[in-house]
Amino acid sequence: MSAHPIIRLKSREGRRAIAGAPWVFSNEIDMDARTKSLVPGTLVNVVRADGNDLGTGYFNPKSLIAVRLLDPVADAEIGDAFFASHFARALSRRAALFPTHCYRLVHAEGDGLPGLTIDRFGTIFVVQVTTAGMESLIDPMLDALDEVVSPDCVILRNDASSRTLEGLESYVRAARGGIPDRITLNENGVRYFADAASGQKTGWYFDQRDNRAFMAALAKGRCVLDCHSYTGGFGLLAAHAGATHVTCVDSSAPALALASAAADANSLVGKVKFTKADVFDELERLAAANTTFDIVIADPPPFVKSRKDLEAGARAYRKLARLAASVTAANGYLLLASCSHNMPHDRFLEECAIGIARAGRHASNIRDAGAGPDHPAHSMLPETAYLKSIVFVLD
Repeated sequence: MSAHPIIRLKSREGRRAIAGAPWVFSNEIDMDARTKSLVPGTLVNVVRADGNDLGTGYFNPKSLIAVRLLDPVADAEIGDAFFASHFARALSRRAALFPTHCYRLVHAEGDGLPGLTIDRFGTIFVVQVTTAGMESLIDPMLDALDEVVSPDCVILRNDASSRTLEGLESYVRAARGGIPDRITLNENGVRYFADAASGQKTGWYFDQRDNRAFMAALAKGRCVLDCHSYTGGFGLLAAHAGATHVTCVDSSAPALALASAAADANSLVGKVKFTKADVFDELERLAAANTTFDIVIADPPPFVKSRKDLEAGARAYRKLARLAASVTAANGYLLLASCSHNMPHDRFLEECAIGIARAGRHASNIRDAGAGPDHPAHSMLPETAYLKSIVFVLD
């Protein structure tokens, strides 16, 4: 007898999962009354229509992605040892990539743990759980984290809007230790500050690390505009690398306060200006004043949070590209980014090109990059390669 309830695939369904993808969609499952009655987050065995096992996962009858697979073996025990082995593997891979303990330790499907992300800031770990299945496994997950990395502090940032789709409540609490007012991290030789309790996501975006370094390498002797700067990731590194002046624009006063504190901590006061404003409004104002910058960086929050937002989001990216291009100096560099996984790469590139052209500029694409190596994409899920970061040089 199975230890877990059985979920059966319909005939000729589940092709991606059979090929190795960890997702099974609700319309691929035989949704009988027993299956529909299972509690969200229940561990299940998935069985193909031909009777062969597909593995162990967790199930939510209320979710479009009904099953997220965890192990290719049926009746796998998903407990402390399971998480400890995954954490140890993830830790080993990051240790080979980064000299400091500041990185994303677990990146959901890319590290074999769907519904879970963990960002590491030294001995402080910020955990985000986005699915009912992973929520039901928080206790063994935390025990395994204790075993593998011995954290001083673990903060559960379980306030992502996507949790509502899984029927989960929103909360932020310390699972280990207390929540500090701010976290200090070092990246690319610059000291930054993050707000793990109420900042965006986990308080920091490790995914742009390499792209920040690329832009900083261009910044010496140049004037830089960092739009949607958040806590100054791009802008402060550019100033540290020798930019003559940097302007950071963001609508969040708390984020700019952290960026300003980091400027002081890195002896960059006077080289960086912080402007609290809506980025679109500020770009309009700068363009009207014929103000230009040698380097313009536009790394906005996601404009396409779901598929229904695609067309409106595409127009927003196009407008941002047009306005950003209008304040980029001749022979200047423009970085445009999208962290919306629902915005296809080709469509994003197209909207950027249209926006730049509507600003009356000609552009060459010199870099097309994604997230850093601590954000691995699942080889069978192109959706997990979410970040698009494209650098243009404008005539």
